[in-house]
Amino acid sequence: MTGYLPEGKLMNTHENMRILSSVSNMREAKLEQKIVEAKATLCDSEHNLIVDLGLIKGIIPRKEGAVGIKEGTVRDIAVISRVNRPVSFVITDFTTADNGATLAVLSREKAQRRCINEYINTLSVGDVIPAKITHLETFGAFADIGCGVVALMPIDAISVSRIEHPRERFTVGMDIKAVIRSIENGRISLSHKELLGTWQQNADNFTVGETVSGVVRSVENYGAFVELTPNLAGLAELKDDVRVGQQASVYIKSIIPSKMKIKLIIIDTFDSEEKVSKPRYYYDESHISEFVYSPNNCEKYIATQF
Repeated sequence: MTGYLPEGKLMNTHENMRILSSVSNMREAKLEQKIVEAKATLCDSEHNLIVDLGLIKGIIPRKEGAVGIKEGTVRDIAVISRVNRPVSFVITDFTTADNGATLAVLSREKAQRRCINEYINTLSVGDVIPAKITHLETFGAFADIGCGVVALMPIDAISVSRIEHPRERFTVGMDIKAVIRSIENGRISLSHKELLGTWQQNADNFTVGETVSGVVRSVENYGAFVELTPNLAGLAELKDDVRVGQQASVYIKSIIPSKMKIKLIIIDTFDSEEKVSKPRYYYDESHISEFVYSPNNCEKYIATQF
């Protein structure tokens, strides 16, 4: 399932470096229509991408910059934003530049078409795939799921603990795992929270009587919800001047699996920029059919069906 990977994953592989080590190898890759990767260094005034192939330069004509550019369904930002980043492509031709140098003509669109036809179109709801975060919006995170083809992960699918913005979980360029949440009219939606562990798996990392770190995620009139992990939060007694987004040190008063509750006491809070950590995954299989978040003996039943 991982024959096609997010852009950048092929860059330093032996095969990719071998292809770029000589023009004859590049010509061979053209004949075999192999997918190659290199860094785009410039987008000219006509939105053609210039790619550094090492020995020679390559050019991705604007219309070959991404699936949908020719049809007008994708904006040119999909091309412009690749400057100084790796791009996937197939070599379609060799020509001579105005200065007499050999120039490779490349197509990112053809590489993406192959990825869609041979990989993405074979995916099913519940499949667990590698992805790379490409950009973040208030409503969710966009991730490259293969050769620069992007899918959306809505903000409510990122973690069980609620966040105000995806930047609280991800950074652009971060490698993650994702679950295929839905496939509708060729559009893929992703999820993430099902890979971050059940309530019990997360609660097992803590013990009553410990004082641990957390992040204040919500302040209500009956208490403050403090996130202990992305998939686990506890309710703390109210304390003056506690605000959403603050770092907190909290005392664990009780852990009650049957009610899926953790009771906390806030020891201290302070303002500090939250550092984004690489996600910890509890699921290693390539497909998930059902994710049951709630403990076995819990009064509530919380599950995701794929």
